Amino acid sequence: MPHTDSIVFGAAGFIGRSLVAELLRNGNTVTAALRAGSQDRLRTWLAGQHVDIGGLTITTTDIGEPDLALGGPVDGVRDVYNAAALMKFGLDAQVARRVNLDGAVHVLEWAARQPDLRRIVHITGYRAADGGGEQDYGNGAYEASKVEADGLLRRIADAREIPLTIANPAGVLGPGQYFGLSDIIDNLWQGRLPALPGSADTFVPVVDLDYVARFIVALPTQPDTVGRSFPLLDAATPTLPDLIRLVADHLRVAAPRFTLPTALVRRLPRAVTHADPEALSFLSSDRYDTSHSDVIARRLGISHPPVDELLRTYADGIVAGRNGAVPPTPTAGFRDGTWLTGERTDPEYVLLHGIPLNGDSWAEVIRELNAPALAADLPGLGRSAVSARQFGDWMEELMAPVRTRPVIVGHSLGTWAAIQFALRHPDRVSRLVLIAPAFLQQPASRLTGSPIAAEVVKRMSAATIAARLGIPEGPALASALADLRRPGVAQRTWSALRAAGASRDELAAALTRVTVPVDIIVGSDDPLIESTDRPVTTITGTGHYPQLTHPDLVARFLRGDSVSAASHHHTTSSS
Repeated sequence: MPHTDSIVFGAAGFIGRSLVAELLRNGNTVTAALRAGSQDRLRTWLAGQHVDIGGLTITTTDIGEPDLALGGPVDGVRDVYNAAALMKFGLDAQVARRVNLDGAVHVLEWAARQPDLRRIVHITGYRAADGGGEQDYGNGAYEASKVEADGLLRRIADAREIPLTIANPAGVLGPGQYFGLSDIIDNLWQGRLPALPGSADTFVPVVDLDYVARFIVALPTQPDTVGRSFPLLDAATPTLPDLIRLVADHLRVAAPRFTLPTALVRRLPRAVTHADPEALSFLSSDRYDTSHSDVIARRLGISHPPVDELLRTYADGIVAGRNGAVPPTPTAGFRDGTWLTGERTDPEYVLLHGIPLNGDSWAEVIRELNAPALAADLPGLGRSAVSARQFGDWMEELMAPVRTRPVIVGHSLGTWAAIQFALRHPDRVSRLVLIAPAFLQQPASRLTGSPIAAEVVKRMSAATIAARLGIPEGPALASALADLRRPGVAQRTWSALRAAGASRDELAAALTRVTVPVDIIVGSDDPLIESTDRPVTTITGTGHYPQLTHPDLVARFLRGDSVSAASHHHTTSSS
């Protein structure tokens, strides 16, 4: 194995991979020790972080084995970081002990045999400090195994004079963390949090991932940290009720008004509480002394980001990733209640969806465009909050930070907002593209031939809706359905559909007053029934949603590759 400065166990995990990235950025040679099958996951993540991996060696390990399945010492290793753990509720006691207890001891003893060892840093939970002895695994094997390991490692290190430092991070917040607090935020977002477990002074501390990585990586450089434990948390974290109110205000959803004692919540059915009983043990009023950690942090020149900003950004990530169900889009998040994805100040394209979709319906088109684009969920639809503003006023706010003259693209209902802005600010729009403008097409529900109760739509399967809309099943439809099943969204979608039908003549008249260049795209199965003097391009073999069925062709039209402003009607084949 090549010479290496540092080795990180659990290197493909949430904290471990950030340690690897920080070490590499600092110029260290690093061995990433991880379970078989995780190599590609780590490489992909590091590539996404634009980390130079020239100094990286990847090896597989099994910390459940006394020799870690490494076959001997690693040449030159000075610093050993153990971020390997089973971080999951509902673990079998033997499984938890094999990794979180026995595995931790194996790493400690392996590190002690390294001839150039400077430090071993063990990463565990903030509630594990000063634990030890036998634990009650009946209340949860995850925390019990971590607490027991904490005490045992200290005793072994003291007896054998092994240079051990323990880092005790609290709830680490960063992209890709779906554990603990994420479930509470997701339940809040989904309307499944009528009351909050705990009490008015329940304290669930959080800490920023970058802060944790920088702090832990630097511990071996600080001689006075040997034999000590460092809680890593932001003491400015608000109490849990205040934290949830802050997040609820950002998401524009109702915060729970009441708290319930955890003892009572434990007795309620999980189908009612949507809470893992094991997670309830983390809900306490305990506070933690971070004074020693703060001294080291100041010495290293690192500080916590504002906790309110950290929480808002983290909540955006929970919504964007559907709490771990899908890969999150890093550029997605809320601004003043509107859900935005993409480039917010310098887009070449601004994309507005139709019913029953959301901004994710443009994902394939944006990929084909390969240009800065901004997609927004319309007010009250998708993930955006309800707004009393009319489309024109909402577009004013959406476009306020935009410094470019973009192409504004509206699909179906989205054409309402696009036209309103083009009328108000023709100098700020380079071109208007209307895809399937419903006010010029046959008035009908896109799901059935008759009005649909919103609750019926919520119960439809993805396959049924895809067949009736004439679109493929896929991420765009799955995203739209996830939103429609949130409280109130399906009803607001149906109301918007009815309101749009009542304003057909108004929009048709407004279109005649638009002075910027306008192009219209429709599918051959959903043609215009109203006449217009604007250029119309027809894509054959599709209906009301060409951006989902033929994103490559739509992207070409948006770029202007196949659209002629001087020509009245084009027909483009999908074959």
